Amino acid sequence: MAEDTQSTITYGIFNETAEYESRVALTPDIVKRLKRSSVECVIESNAGHAAGFSDEDYVKAGARIGSKDEVIKQAQAFGFVGRPDDELVGKLPKGSWVIGMLGSFTDQEYVDRLDKAGLVGVGIEKLPRQLSSAQSMDEMTSQNSVMGYKAVLKAADAYGSFFPMMTTAAGTIRPAKVLILGAGIAGLQAIGTARRLGAVVTAYDVRPAAKGEVLSLGAKFLDLGLDFSKGQGEGGYARQLTAEEQAAQQAAVDKKAAEFDVVITTAKVPGRKPPVLLTKAGVDGLHRGAVIVDCAASELGGNVEGSEPNQTIVTDNGVQLIGAPDLASGVATTASNLLARNVADVLAHFVHDGSLAMDLNEELDNAMVVAGRDATATKEEEK
Repeated sequence: MAEDTQSTITYGIFNETAEYESRVALTPDIVKRLKRSSVECVIESNAGHAAGFSDEDYVKAGARIGSKDEVIKQAQAFGFVGRPDDELVGKLPKGSWVIGMLGSFTDQEYVDRLDKAGLVGVGIEKLPRQLSSAQSMDEMTSQNSVMGYKAVLKAADAYGSFFPMMTTAAGTIRPAKVLILGAGIAGLQAIGTARRLGAVVTAYDVRPAAKGEVLSLGAKFLDLGLDFSKGQGEGGYARQLTAEEQAAQQAAVDKKAAEFDVVITTAKVPGRKPPVLLTKAGVDGLHRGAVIVDCAASELGGNVEGSEPNQTIVTDNGVQLIGAPDLASGVATTASNLLARNVADVLAHFVHDGSLAMDLNEELDNAMVVAGRDATATKEEEK
């Protein structure tokens, strides 16, 4: 964050209102960091309590504490863990900047409401993650890492035995066999956590390149007994599987899943329908007492057929199917520290010479500014 001698931007944070949300979009450490960039902060009273931060912590860091109306009145940019509801959108002054996961991939009506309200909407879900300059803004990566860690703890808590092998006076207890489906950021973190707890870990991902990452963490890569190596795409790259091959692949995953005590699925796609990684046939094939944690369970569906967000379903064959989309909130302090840095760095990207501005010729700006590109009015201009 570049230093600036003028403090003309005030950054506002509200108490998150989602039912299962414990995180906050600003932490005291980030208040200090933003102050060095000439951005002042105002936060709604008690907004950080669920994440372990008191109002006094924020005041000591240099933030102001106020009511929701006072935050609205004082700030020009607002940061969110999720996104403001329609009531709050209607109260924010024209020209204000709204930064968060805005759901712009699937909810164009919401984006249109931001536009109609004269707000500049910055959707972090559209961050071009391939840009090196965007890495510190990558909320999905930071929160998925927390999610993968917590998913294993959730599974271990629900499982009726130990994860590690235990030798006791009554005999030896075998280690849990854990299958991780999806070897992205969350999956790799889940692999590492499950191995640290002593489980025997196997993972699978449809991306061939993921095999090396899985093996490097000491896990096994799931052998489906299928060979899709014949033929290749243009330029020597891997070709897309045919519909028949995809069906065979899914059937093989469902069948192999029956060998495991715990299955954790991690292919969460912000704002989009997640891919199905385990069908009902796979769930029905698991033994009684097995546990499934679906990190992608949502109103749009999940990685596991039949999962429901924030619900634990016990199937007819005695399998616990846990829909757990809000796992990062279960590690609220650390998750907030990471998320607050991501959102603050997005804000800092748009701070130029003591004011908020965008250059829509830049790849990052073109991707993330989803609403209000023509909104130039600020509170000061309207006075």
